[in-house]
Order: sequence, then C-alpha cells, then structure tokens
Amino acid sequence: MKQFNVTGMSCAACSARVEKAVNAVAGVESCSVNLLTNSMGVTGTADDDAIIAAVVAAGYGATPNSKDKKPTDNKKLKDSQTPILFKRLIVSLVFLCLLMYLSMGHMMWGWPLPKALAHNHIAQGLLQLLLSSAVMVVNQSFFINGFKGLVKKAPNMDTLIAMGSTAAFVYSTYALFKMIFANGSGHSGAEYMHEFYFESAAMILALITLGKLLESKAKGKTTNALKGLMELAPKTAVIIENGKEKQVPIEEVKKGDIFIVKPGASIPVDGIVIDGLSSVNESALTGESIPAEKTVGDSVFSATVNGSGFLRCEAVAVGEDTTLSKIIKMVSDAAATKAPIAKVADKVSGIFVPTVIIIAFITAIVWLFVGQSFGFALARAISVLVISCPCALGLATPVAIMVGSGMGAKNGILFKTAVSLEHTGRTNIVVMDKTGTITKGEPIVTNIITADGIEKNRLITLAYALENKSEHPLAEAVVKYAVEYGVEQTDITNFSAVPGKGLLAKYNEKLLVGGNLKYISEFCHINENIKVQAEQMEANGKTVLYFCYDSNLLGFIAVCDVIKEESEAACAELKEMGIRTVMLTGDNEKTAKAIAKSAGISEVIAGVLPDGKESVIKNLKKQGRVVMVGDGINDAPALTSADVGMAIGAGADIAIDAADVVLMKSRLSDVPAAIRLSKATLRTIHQNLFWAFIYNIIGIPLAAGAFIHLLGWEMNPMFGAAAMSLSSFSVVTNALRLNFFNIRKKSFLNKSNKNKNNKEKEKMEITIKIEGMMCPHCEAHVKKALEAIDGVELAVPSHQNNQAVVTLNKEVPVEKLHAAITEAGYKVI
Repeated sequence: MKQFNVTGMSCAACSARVEKAVNAVAGVESCSVNLLTNSMGVTGTADDDAIIAAVVAAGYGATPNSKDKKPTDNKKLKDSQTPILFKRLIVSLVFLCLLMYLSMGHMMWGWPLPKALAHNHIAQGLLQLLLSSAVMVVNQSFFINGFKGLVKKAPNMDTLIAMGSTAAFVYSTYALFKMIFANGSGHSGAEYMHEFYFESAAMILALITLGKLLESKAKGKTTNALKGLMELAPKTAVIIENGKEKQVPIEEVKKGDIFIVKPGASIPVDGIVIDGLSSVNESALTGESIPAEKTVGDSVFSATVNGSGFLRCEAVAVGEDTTLSKIIKMVSDAAATKAPIAKVADKVSGIFVPTVIIIAFITAIVWLFVGQSFGFALARAISVLVISCPCALGLATPVAIMVGSGMGAKNGILFKTAVSLEHTGRTNIVVMDKTGTITKGEPIVTNIITADGIEKNRLITLAYALENKSEHPLAEAVVKYAVEYGVEQTDITNFSAVPGKGLLAKYNEKLLVGGNLKYISEFCHINENIKVQAEQMEANGKTVLYFCYDSNLLGFIAVCDVIKEESEAACAELKEMGIRTVMLTGDNEKTAKAIAKSAGISEVIAGVLPDGKESVIKNLKKQGRVVMVGDGINDAPALTSADVGMAIGAGADIAIDAADVVLMKSRLSDVPAAIRLSKATLRTIHQNLFWAFIYNIIGIPLAAGAFIHLLGWEMNPMFGAAAMSLSSFSVVTNALRLNFFNIRKKSFLNKSNKNKNNKEKEKMEITIKIEGMMCPHCEAHVKKALEAIDGVELAVPSHQNNQAVVTLNKEVPVEKLHAAITEAGYKVI
C-alpha cells in the first residue's frame, strides 16, 4: 500500500471527494482516505504522479510519504494545528469582544460608548464592519478553502461556513450603505441598525475556530498510543568496534553489529544474546509486566528494558525491520484503512454539502414567499448553512478505529486493518489450533513401550535418529529425551517427512518409519496388546508415536503437551460470550478430545491434514463468522481463509504475515480480550454515527425554522455555529472514552448470552461415525438430512474424520438419526 499525506481537507465531503478522484485513476485498485490523520492509502499499479494529479485536480494537495523516514519518527503525528488555531482564536476573540460590546452591549443593554460614537449610527456601523472584517481576515482560510472548493465543484464544510459568514457580512454591508444614503436624505437611519448581522458573521467564524481547536486537541489525543510507541524507540546504541565501546545514533547500527546493553538501559535493536544473563522487561511490546529471563541464544527486542544484568548481543533486525517498527507500521496501517461500517457515512458525505446549500436556498425562498422580511429569511438560511456538520460524520469511524487499535497495541493485540477490528467483534465461532495455541507447544516424553523382544535402548536410538531430522515440536521432545538418556546419534539416509502422517528414512539400507497408527500400519503389524496400551494413553491426552524398522514394530513413545495456564479460562470466557469454540488439529481424535476436555472446548475436529484445515474453515463459515487462532506454518491457509485470522506472536513468521490480528503475548486469553475491544469500538462507532446523523436530522429543520409556528423555536445563526463546533468535538471525545475501557472485564455478557449458555448445558452432543463422505458436498447432504429432524439443533459432518457431531436440544432416537443418514446415501458404521 502506498501512503500519501493529503492537505486541504476539512470534512467528510473532502475525503469522499479525494477518494472518488483517486479511484478513477487507471491502475488504482482501492483508495482509503483518513480525515483524522489527513492520510491516504492507495493500492494498485498507478503512478504516484497520476495519483497526486488527481488529488490536485479535485482541489487538494498530496505528497507521498517519505520512504526514508524512520517508522519511529513521530513528527508526522505532532500536533501542529492546535497552536495555530489557538492564536487565531485569541486574535478573533479580541476583535469579537469589541464587536459584541458595540453591537449588543450598547444596543440591547445601553452600555456606554465614547461621545463620538454614542449618537453616530453610521460610525457605529462602520466600526462593526471593520471589526468583523478583521475577524474574517484572521480566519481567511475558511474562505480560501471554501470558495476554492465551490469553484472546483467540490463544496465542503468550509464552503458552508464561508457562504454563511459572507451572506451575513454582505447583507449587513448593504444595510449600512442604505443607512448612509438614508442619513444623506435627512433621516437618522437608526432603523437599519437592526438589520446588521456583522456580529453573526464574526461570531460564526470564532465559534467554528473554537470548535476546530477543541477537535484538534482531542484528535491529537487519539494518536497518543501510536506516539507513545514511537517515543519508546532508543535514539542511540553502544556497539563494539575494533574491540572498543562506541556510542552511535540508532540509524548507524547495521545487521550483524555487536552491541552491548548495560543494566537499566533500553535495547536499541532486535538481536540475539551471545553473552550474559539478565531479565528484560518486555511490557512495552507485549503488555506482560513480568520480566523475561534472557541468556545466550535468546532473542531480545528493540525498546525493551534490560534489568540488572549485562548483555552482549548481535543485531539481527534494524531500522524498519525491528519488532517495534513493525508494530508501529501495523497500527499506522490500521488507521489508514477504512472499516466497512464507514461506507454509509461516506455515501452521505459525498452529497451532504450540495444538499445543505440547496436546502438553505429553499429555506430563504420559502420564508420570503410567506411574507417574512429578507433579513429574517437570510438569518434562517445562514443558520442552515452553519449548523450542518459533515465533519462529525467523517470523524465518527476513524477516531474510534484509531483509539481502538491504539488500545489494542498497548495491550499486545495488534489489528492490521480497520476491517479486522470491526469483524472481530462480530465473531460467532472461534477455531483454535492445538499445539502451540491451546497447549504450550513444548511436549515431553512420558512413556516408552517396546514391542516383544525389542530393547528400550534400541527403540530410543532409532527414534532419535529419525526424529532428529524433523522440526516438529513432538520430534523435539523425543530428541531432548534421547540426549538426556545418553544414546549415541545414528546416521540415516533418504529422510523424508510425510505431512500429517509421519517420517521415513533408511538405516543400513532398510526402511525406518515413524508416525501415527494409520500410517505405521502400512509398514508393519501391530498387535492388540500394544494398541490397547496406546489407546489408554491417547484417552489421557497423550500423543503416541509408533516406530518400525524393516517391517517389524519397535514400539511406541508417548508424548504429552502441557496446556497453557490461561487456555481453560479463555475458552470459558468465550463460551460465556455466547461464542462457539472448536479445536482443529492434525492429531488423533482421542488425544485431541482429551486436550479439549481439559481446556473446556466442546467441539473437536481432529486428524485434519494441513491442506484440509482451509476447507474445514470454509465449511464453518457457512454457520457464522469465524476467527481462526494458530501459530504454525501449517495454519497459514486456514488463517487466510477465516473471516479473521489471529496469529500467536511467538509463532512462525508466515502465520503472522497471513493473520489479520497478532497476539503479541502469545496468550489465548487475548482472544476474548480482542473480541471485547472490537465490540466496544463498534459500539462507539454506532454511537458516533447515530449522534452525527441525529444532530443533522434535527438541527437542519430547527435552523430552517420548521418549529417556529409549531413550538416557537427559532435559532440564531450564532447558536447554529456553536452547535456545529460542538458536534465534531463530542464525536472525538466520545471515541476517547475507549482509552478507559477495560478489555479484560467481562462486560459483554448480556442476559441473552447467559440464557443461551444455560440452555447449552441442557443440550446433548453425540458423534456418529459415517462411511462414504468424500467431499464438502457430501457433508452438506448429511448436514441437511440431520438438521431436518425435529430436535437436532446443529449437525457438523466431517468427511476427513468420517463422522458427524450432532447437537440435540431434546431427546431424539438414535435409530432416527441413523435412518436419515442412510436415506441420504451414506452408511452408519
């Protein structure tokens, strides 16, 4: 995605206009303009110059983001607008106070004036003209941008303000000249003083500037989380050069450099410890408050803080390749993308300003037609122009997305896009990989059973030779045990790994095989005694690895993976939120069910090969929105296929790249936390959109005078400007409340979910073994047949496992289920 800075935008109509112009450029696939950060993200093959030309033609400015700018450079996020607006407001208020004293204080309440002015109405009028002109000059940007947009046929919020203020000023000037001519004819012209709207012309500008100031200040706070991350980046590093310590700017550190970290210092870049022992506080990146122990071979990350030890490290990632820079880029990219929920506001914003201008003209004409004075009709039209606020519509979504993604980053949950932040909160099903996600992914050997006539030492030796070539976590457990046991390493040839099944090699020119029961049965006979022992261990959640050599069974090694401490609590939270939990694993069904039972997961889809996980996810998507949580290379297709893919931060790089959300703490408890944060962000967006629409729906008719005869309500243009100023400020302030949201608090357990959970406890779940299902179409046939039976709430067939898991909400005869499957053309085993 190419990033651009856009200048000249003042409201949602501007961002909609820029998007429309850029999307029309040949080669542009998508364009997303963010009013909050005045940025634009463009995907496609279009040339930068063509994109910039389209923005300029639409009446705005654009520059590409500098590629050599550091990711941790926060100058772009520096609040440069607030000081400018503050100066403008102060100068405007000085002139406005004098103007209000003259126009209202003297005329309405009789406040004293110098003798030269007290009875000279023309002098008072001329002074009001000069004071209001001064305020207009100070706030000239409204007129420049507003009328520029009108000329370019791209009216915006500034156009409404400029038209309202100009109309009030021009009519007041006209009334002043009428007074001068009347005075020349012998009349005092005092009656024309009541037709002056100089104070309205100036007050509108001052109030809008006040609103812009408050909005700018609040908008600055929405990027606090991102600025906080950028400020964590160390500015210098101490490297070893020619055997001596040398402090250099962080930009000069290169990959492969040796750097040292003294006690209490921040780690400058990502690296690997080559000497030393210390504890490192990684809370800046992961949110985890407990320091992590680091020794030789461990990874350290930029912006984390060294404890009391001394570390010597080798740099492995610098600049924008560091973990901190990637996190900052993810948060920035999330803010640059647009959530689907924003589309409604975008459509309205595109036609909002022209519609308001038309309504203002119609308002003036109608009031003139019914016999009101020109001044009264003009006041109503001005009120319509200045009360209408497209800005609130444009800010409703991006401010909430920025704060929500920032909150996630602070808690170790990284949303890559606004779409993923929105979709996460609408989750119905959470699918979890077993190894490394629910479990620690650090299995240990628990049992070794040898076949008749085979010595334990021989089984371990040959298993070690085979598993030493594999990178699977289960293989690591066998290798670790063998090393501790003290067996010697044996050379093998022609090694190959069969995904989801096992390992194959040659030892002394004879076949050596390791793997699961189904795979090993192809190479040797397994007696019943061994099978019974293996089944008992699988029932307790252990994974059994069989080994055979030269078509003779050697025995099996049982390996057990430990469940993460927070897995059970996380699954319980998901159930309480009314979310269905599913374990998806390539492990055998008995082991998977034992792990699932310990973790509190009710549904298991086991024995699925890596290429089958994607089809399972696609099938589950037919039943609701699916979140897939995984950590391995084999999970990447499923992560991509799911509505939202969540990767464990400690997982493989390909899984992290494929995912939409990254859980930096590598804890399953962050899944319900991410869902809560997404729900809270969605709720804030809905609130913002509701108030933005309601404000305009009520405000415009009120300003037009629709309630004057009905309720006696009449709006002064100055009050309209004040309302407009506060509308945007209120939307931004409402989004800032997300900063105080506790993502760990179980706040989204509503009554319906609790009732749903109580009903679920009364449900029955049975598994039926089926023969004959060959593809997802077969699954669909079986599903349709079973769910047609009264009492069957849900049926989840799996052609990979040759089974269907059926959920019943009342008692149903098993024979009836079997009959439905048989009638569908399949066989019940």
